[in-house]
Amino acid sequence: MAVFLLALSAACCLGLGFVLQQHAAQRAPRADLLRWRLLLDLMRMPEWLLGTGFMVSGLILSALALNQGEVSLVEPLLATNLLFAMALSRVLTRQTLGRSGWIGVLLLGLGVTAFIVAGQPTGGGAPAGELRHWLVVGTVVGLTLLLVSLARRLPLFEEATLLALAAGLLYGLQDALTRTTTQRLDHSGLDAVLRSWQPYAVVAAGVVGLLLVQSAFEAAPLRMSLPALTAAQPLSGIACAVGFLGDRLRVTPGALAWETVGLLAIVIGVVVIGRHPAMPGSVGDTLETIGASPEDERPEDGTGTGDNTGNGPGTGTGNGPRNGD
Repeated sequence: MAVFLLALSAACCLGLGFVLQQHAAQRAPRADLLRWRLLLDLMRMPEWLLGTGFMVSGLILSALALNQGEVSLVEPLLATNLLFAMALSRVLTRQTLGRSGWIGVLLLGLGVTAFIVAGQPTGGGAPAGELRHWLVVGTVVGLTLLLVSLARRLPLFEEATLLALAAGLLYGLQDALTRTTTQRLDHSGLDAVLRSWQPYAVVAAGVVGLLLVQSAFEAAPLRMSLPALTAAQPLSGIACAVGFLGDRLRVTPGALAWETVGLLAIVIGVVVIGRHPAMPGSVGDTLETIGASPEDERPEDGTGTGDNTGNGPGTGTGNGPRNGD
């Protein structure tokens, strides 16, 4: 029960943090996209700092949950952060949940339940050797780099989705490595942890993931990024947990079928909720934020007519292809 409470509390903090961070990131200079300067500019915004405080609290709570439960159990529960994000978004946008919202909530809840009940995640399996460990980590990092490379060639809205997918992959890997680090801390002590590479990889994945997700938040409305982030993280985390942590799931035909159905329901529910009108940042809102009018939504040359702060003429990008990247 403690694992469930910790994971859901972490999801709550993460969902609230993501909404507040995105509200602030939309006001950051567009030229900061995928640059470390973006984080420095965001640090000057109280709203972003509050959102980051929620996010850090969520990471601490998720680390405590991962210390007591398997990654393949905690990750589906963390996916419910979108429900808490929608709750705050409803307050900000004053939108009712409606039929599509309830369908998304139902799919996400049933998907998490089906996966956990059918898979019955347990630990105790033999951890993978170093070669398999590095193969799994290398695969996740390689996919992340590929997504970022592809994102830079796409219009801003599509770029935000791929950047969020990349961040989700890294966050899933970060969760699995956090589990490894806490296990080593419990069994071998702090000295052994500091002499291993995993804690430093956790920090690196967290920092790079933060840059990617804030860039995604800056590039497009929350509905273009948060569903991708929320869907990718549990899939990556579960794959890493089974791949090198020794997590076990039931593999009978019936169990595998329900696990697949559960994961699909989670992904579909996340997408449905993320596209709900209650999620902040419609196309019109985003164009208004960057100083453009709704008529400028699809400019022919891919450039808007105002800067991203709405203070006057500039060269902020619209929803067209990226130029000069």
